Amino acid sequence: MPGKGAGTIRNNTHLRMFVSLFDWLGFCGRLAHTACELDGYLMTKRTSFALHATDGRARTGQIETPRGAIRTPAFMPVGTAATVKAMMPESVAATGADILLGNTYHLMLRPTAGRIDHLGGLHRFMNWDKPILTDSGGFQVMSLADLRKLTERGVTFKSHIDGSKHELTPERSMEIQRLLGSDIVMCFDECPALPADRDRIAESMRLSMRWAERSKDAFGDRPGHMLFGIQQGGLEEDFRAESAEALKAIGFDGYAVGGLAVGEGQEAMFGCLDFAPDQLPVDKPRYLMGVGKPDDIVGAVKRGIDMMDCVLPSRSGRTGQAWTRRGQVNIKNARHQDDPRPLDEDCTCPACRNYSRAYLHHVFRSQEMISGMLLTWHNLHYYQELMQGLRDAIAAGEFAAFEAAFHAKRAEGDIDPL
Repeated sequence: MPGKGAGTIRNNTHLRMFVSLFDWLGFCGRLAHTACELDGYLMTKRTSFALHATDGRARTGQIETPRGAIRTPAFMPVGTAATVKAMMPESVAATGADILLGNTYHLMLRPTAGRIDHLGGLHRFMNWDKPILTDSGGFQVMSLADLRKLTERGVTFKSHIDGSKHELTPERSMEIQRLLGSDIVMCFDECPALPADRDRIAESMRLSMRWAERSKDAFGDRPGHMLFGIQQGGLEEDFRAESAEALKAIGFDGYAVGGLAVGEGQEAMFGCLDFAPDQLPVDKPRYLMGVGKPDDIVGAVKRGIDMMDCVLPSRSGRTGQAWTRRGQVNIKNARHQDDPRPLDEDCTCPACRNYSRAYLHHVFRSQEMISGMLLTWHNLHYYQELMQGLRDAIAAGEFAAFEAAFHAKRAEGDIDPL
């Protein structure tokens, strides 16, 4: 039988365990409080944009935010549902990305903006401490939602996930993006598919301008955050000019060229970019939404664009498509099955440093998860190397030479099979 002191020892042990647990919970509370105070301190800092050099219409500069600098021209990987598919946030950062994009529409439906806010905001939720831009949700409502109804107030729609009914207005979009805690917020807009007749384009553009003013009013004064307006007007130069003037009258921290990359083709897009960016303020960043392929990016930068985003590098990686200096490589093709060479001998990403074309072909054909991981990492790495090359060329006044070499290398095509 244990002695009389045994119960006392057990009680003291339990007491020490309880005190330790209490101390630990107190420490966690203080840590969370400190993190909130740090977030609050960061958000008192102001944002800015500085243009460092130009070469022709091509520009390089830097956006300053409390969560870090964004070097421009910048490509933003797309983290639709609080993740860049097949990538850890640390891996995305390792590719050289300064900022990524989150999707308001998808996050408001699942897991909901309120839940993300309760869990500390999108940065903490997805473990990304650099800047985040969130789109307004307008494009996804137009392209994904069922039974949508458009009015002056906003859009009502059914979720493509579970059929639940929702309403998205300029005010609600600003509220959702505030709950997410994104650094760059986009105005709520409507984006008609092209081609469309002039009357439809004009009606949509003017509605978007009224929504832009409501978005600005609802956004309010938020130090440490930026609000971008979105230029609309299809391919019509006069409508684009009208839209730009309306946005400048409202006043924004940056300006997006919206309504492109929606089926009009590269020639038509470049035709619009020949005039649209110059209609926007010189001293503010210019963001081309939803673009694109590497040659789209080079052509857009040539025409004065500072920021771009696209799902292409990650989506292509999951479907066996790799983007290289020599163009696109389809790793599923049988020509790669016995090839011990890297995907791109000049690339320093993990897929090219450590794995052969034969291995990449094998894991893709075997439907192994590592296939999408490696090819996505490679594609994002290539895109960020392309952006660094563009920044360096513009700073050195050598954009034309860079552009010529870029197209010449792609024209060579992939290396010959063994």
